[in-house]
Amino acid sequence: MKKLNLLLLAGAVALMAACGPSAKEKAEKARQDSIRIADSIAKVKAYEDSVAAAQAAAEQARLDSIAQAEEAQKAKKK
Repeated sequence: MKKLNLLLLAGAVALMAACGPSAKEKAEKARQDSIRIADSIAKVKAYEDSVAAAQAAAEQARLDSIAQAEEAQKAKKK
């Protein structure tokens, strides 16, 4: 009876091990994960670029406003 239990236990362990993902499935999952990570990095980079462009535009608008105010001051003094 002990041998039968041991045999059934060994068979159950072997069956459980066989149910796991294959090497091909693991490789495909790794590929999909790397694609997902690359997409996430690209989205973050695009966001950072858009923020930098918006900041540059705001700074340029501020400088233009200062220049216009200085010109208006000079025009009033003349």
